[in-house]
Amino acid sequence: MDRRTLLSLSAKAGLLSALPSFGTSVLFAHPLPAFAHEGVALAHPTPDQVRWEDLEIGMFVHFSNETYLNGRPHDFSVPPSEVNPVDLDTDQWARTAVALGAKYIVFVAKHQYGFCSWQTETTDFSLKSSPWKNGKGDIMQMLRASCDKYQLGLGVYLSPRDDHFGAATGGICKTPEEQAKYNAIYRAQLTELVTRYGPLVEIWFDGATATPVGDILSKYQPHASIFQGPAATIRWVGNEDGFAPYPCWNGVDREASAAGTATALDSDPNGNRWLPSEVDVSIRRPDWFWTPDNENKVLSVDQLLSIYYRSVGRGAQLLLNIPPNPSGLLAAPDVAAATAFGAEIKRRFASPIAATSGKGAQVTLKLASSTRIDTVILQEAIEDGERVRAYTLEGRVNGSWTPLGEGSAIGHKRIQPVGPAVVDAVRITVTKAAAAPVLRTLAVYDTGVAPPSDWSAASALWSHNLIGDWKDGRFSLDLHKYVNEAAQYQLRLVPAEGTITEIKDISLILDGASQPKLLKHVPGHPDELIIDVTGLGDTGTISGTVIGATRGQALLQKL
Repeated sequence: MDRRTLLSLSAKAGLLSALPSFGTSVLFAHPLPAFAHEGVALAHPTPDQVRWEDLEIGMFVHFSNETYLNGRPHDFSVPPSEVNPVDLDTDQWARTAVALGAKYIVFVAKHQYGFCSWQTETTDFSLKSSPWKNGKGDIMQMLRASCDKYQLGLGVYLSPRDDHFGAATGGICKTPEEQAKYNAIYRAQLTELVTRYGPLVEIWFDGATATPVGDILSKYQPHASIFQGPAATIRWVGNEDGFAPYPCWNGVDREASAAGTATALDSDPNGNRWLPSEVDVSIRRPDWFWTPDNENKVLSVDQLLSIYYRSVGRGAQLLLNIPPNPSGLLAAPDVAAATAFGAEIKRRFASPIAATSGKGAQVTLKLASSTRIDTVILQEAIEDGERVRAYTLEGRVNGSWTPLGEGSAIGHKRIQPVGPAVVDAVRITVTKAAAAPVLRTLAVYDTGVAPPSDWSAASALWSHNLIGDWKDGRFSLDLHKYVNEAAQYQLRLVPAEGTITEIKDISLILDGASQPKLLKHVPGHPDELIIDVTGLGDTGTISGTVIGATRGQALLQKL
């Protein structure tokens, strides 16, 4: 991607008066040093994006005919007649979301097998053909009422892929005639969802969508955050393991974001489009749906805390999936883990020892007395863009400043464990910035416990897998047995001799459909490609032409 130089923007006049104040803190603002500035504008979030990032945690709910597989192969063979959630209680879902600390629920109204969990007019492969409520049940309608009751936002996931119809990832069909037919069905399904159930916080197009939907979204849900697709306003982090990389910049290059499949790998602090990341992970990782034998996969509180520190604590959004069982209830182990996790986050971070806001290269927070601290939380006023590029933290001990830590990105939120140390003041010094720094929050806490051991861990990379050989300047590789989860994968071609200068004529086929938008070149590395796998299918191949070398090996690595 194109890298852009740092730039200068003046701090917005009067901004401090609009920032939160805390009576227990004292602010000292110091003048901004001479940072190197250029004249290219920083990416700025829209007011809707700012509001979405402030939500921080959402709850994902995967429930469909897949919930009733009961050991059968993962296909769309479960008929609607078997979908009968006799105890379904969306109030229980909402109560669990509140206990978790979530501010919204995203419901999977249609997953990749095509079953629709609302009263759609587009297909009988839906609750209309279920015995539940005599075919009149509408989970979206019930969940809307529960979200309103518990003051939660509602979002919806509408899979572009539809195995029942025959549409592959992205909603791509094999013939123009099938594509036109599916486009009409999909647009009708989306229109039903965006017009019947009130304002939506978030709309998911998993794997992006080939069906034009921008006009529907702008007409009926102009304030919703859009996950993937050409209309995207938020992006997938790039894995389903529960972490964002650090730094996780909000900016991307506009060209890189155009296809709607940008991930955290596309992050660019000087990018010209604001596109924050969402971290989606299941509490029964890696399973998205309930099964009779995956209760032992329920994440512990410690595992959930690790996810929180490495998602929300790195400036990303957390969307935690909790799947209902066939009766329609969230299972007791899942609810217990989510509730305990939410309670612990609240215990640690609900009440800071002291907090303040400020602008300038250095902001100091003076405490009422020498106090033990072990965590600092930082937030930028992102309305003015992501400005900080590097900073240091110090604590004052017996009149002397002692290093506590350092970092790069702050963005919406940075949770940074320190010490522990007994200090009477804490200060942040911004050592590199794109413009005058504006801090929304500098807050200190004493959680009394050690942070997750991996809170500062880099993105873990799996080892390379040798997946095949190539010769005569061409490669054709079967990906299916090596790609076993939705993630980003790096394909590297290693020549036996010569130097690869270009990979061209690339064809990525997933489940029989061409997926060029799920491919990316790696700048500066002509021998590498990034493949976005947003959903698993039965087949997957990639082929292409190699320039600069005639033969070699192919290595695949999950990022």
